[in-house]
Amino acid sequence: MYPLLESINDPTELRVLDRKLLPLLAEELRAFLVESVSKTGGHLASNLGAVELTIALHYVFNTPDDRLVWDVGHQTYPHKILTGRREAMARLRTHGGISGFPKRAESDYDAFGAGHSSTSISAALGMAVAAQQAGSDRRAVAIIGDGAMTGGMAFEALNNAGAMDANLLVVLNDNDMAISENVGALNNYLAKLMSGRFYAAMRKGSEKVLGGVAPPIWELAKRAEEHMKGMVIPGTLFEEFGFNYIGPIDGHDLDVLITTMNNLKHLKGPQLLHVATQKGKGFKLAEDDPCRYHGVSKFDPEDGIGEDGGKLTYTKVFGDWLCDMAAKDERLIGITPAMCEGSGMVRFAEQFPQRYFDVGIAEQHALTFAAGMACEGLKPVVAIYSTFLQRAYDQLIHDIALQGLPVVLAIDRAGLVGADGPTHAGSFDLSYLRCIPNMVVMTPADENECRQMLYTAFMHDGPTAVRYPRGGGSGGAMREKMQALPMGRGEIRRHGEEIAILAFGSMLAPALTAAEDLDATVANMRFVKPLDEELVVQLAGANSLLVTIEENAVMGGAGSAVIEVLERHGLNVPVLQLGLPDRFVEHGDHALLLASCGLDKDGIVRAVHAKLTK
Repeated sequence: MYPLLESINDPTELRVLDRKLLPLLAEELRAFLVESVSKTGGHLASNLGAVELTIALHYVFNTPDDRLVWDVGHQTYPHKILTGRREAMARLRTHGGISGFPKRAESDYDAFGAGHSSTSISAALGMAVAAQQAGSDRRAVAIIGDGAMTGGMAFEALNNAGAMDANLLVVLNDNDMAISENVGALNNYLAKLMSGRFYAAMRKGSEKVLGGVAPPIWELAKRAEEHMKGMVIPGTLFEEFGFNYIGPIDGHDLDVLITTMNNLKHLKGPQLLHVATQKGKGFKLAEDDPCRYHGVSKFDPEDGIGEDGGKLTYTKVFGDWLCDMAAKDERLIGITPAMCEGSGMVRFAEQFPQRYFDVGIAEQHALTFAAGMACEGLKPVVAIYSTFLQRAYDQLIHDIALQGLPVVLAIDRAGLVGADGPTHAGSFDLSYLRCIPNMVVMTPADENECRQMLYTAFMHDGPTAVRYPRGGGSGGAMREKMQALPMGRGEIRRHGEEIAILAFGSMLAPALTAAEDLDATVANMRFVKPLDEELVVQLAGANSLLVTIEENAVMGGAGSAVIEVLERHGLNVPVLQLGLPDRFVEHGDHALLLASCGLDKDGIVRAVHAKLTK
């Protein structure tokens, strides 16, 4: 079905192709992408938009010796396919299969791992300087796009690179989208001259009007034109950073791409190529709705993505609560760093547009922005993924917690996230949150408890975090009425003998099933901070073994908090800590990954028996 594509097993075979065949290769590659991702799930629209760009990069540059550093990482499927992993796409994002993101351990062609955004320019600059230090003419290319240019780190790198003479090429893949539509002044600035049409039309019009007038007036007009050019052409911004700016050029025209890159390849110093592409290119369903086709599950390419039936997930619980709470309290402000759809804020954005703020991929700014609002009496709720909150840790400590400001963190994707793997797993939030003074940290065990905890957090006069996993919970009955939970109080959910399991959040369900085999007491701890010390002491006095279980790193997590309580009270009771191991857990089916970490029913029972027989 793909005769040209199947003849290419690495970029050396691509580089010997006649340039006239490359458009056909792009067609085959795009068709293969749709067929492959429809069977496995994964990122689709962003990859469809990067097909010609990827072909051109590998055609012009001597990869892997020349370094390609991809930003965000979800635009690299064409890169994987052209670098010897075409057949491996059948097991994309499955346990033991290839990652959905660049990964150094996977291929020499993956120069730098990426799953978060705005890192490519910094990393590529480091590689360019290393080549310079070694006296090598090796090139370093950063490919940045999908909203990543809004991240502050990208500007820090531009600022540094522009003052250096390292041979760095930055390719700005400008598709006017992140996952949601791009926002902010920079995006508006770049959008003004998409493919140069506005400026070209303006210049043509001025020539027509002024072409026949006296020379002094024409000279004055030309000087005015240069002034106007300085105001509207995107190159001005990047040239002020010290880059040689080229573009915008059509990112789907292989001849233009290859010719331009061949010229740039021989230029010295920092270069920036502005490429205009279309997210979802070549697959009409994705072109029409690139947001919906950004990340997909398995689907029929003919029929497209089906409806999900409105399945109740933790994300939907948060979105519904946000709307309900906003209707009750006009102080509520919703903030997201470019994750409106992923965080469940679409309905809130529609119903309360004046109280909804998408700040772009700028997690640090999101938290300090929220802190400023909280200083003025508003009640900001920041919807953020656990793994992305890591990027704003200083702001959380210094700008929110230190000042005791009432900011609610609605932390989605806590724990393992399945196919997205370690770059997106929320493995550490309990550890890095509980050590911060003034913080309240809650872990709902089911959907209804999540709703009540969000209300509890909102009503608290201080910084709070509610962390919940991806997908659905145990199906607990929802209660529309909102009621604050007693601060720092857990509850006994099952009474047993000799063994007490202290479960945090998502681990309550497997703890309860394991307890049936173990005849163990089970406590739903609810709060990691403040921890229910009274309940911990009570359970320690009545049992010969305490078992803590959490979907978080064992080191420094909730189980460690329990041990600290026992130490403070001088209680010498054995504790078995169950949680995520001291390694990065790879991608794969969520249930399979939990089992591999011993966090399912069988794993809990085995671990307890092993502890008891020591």
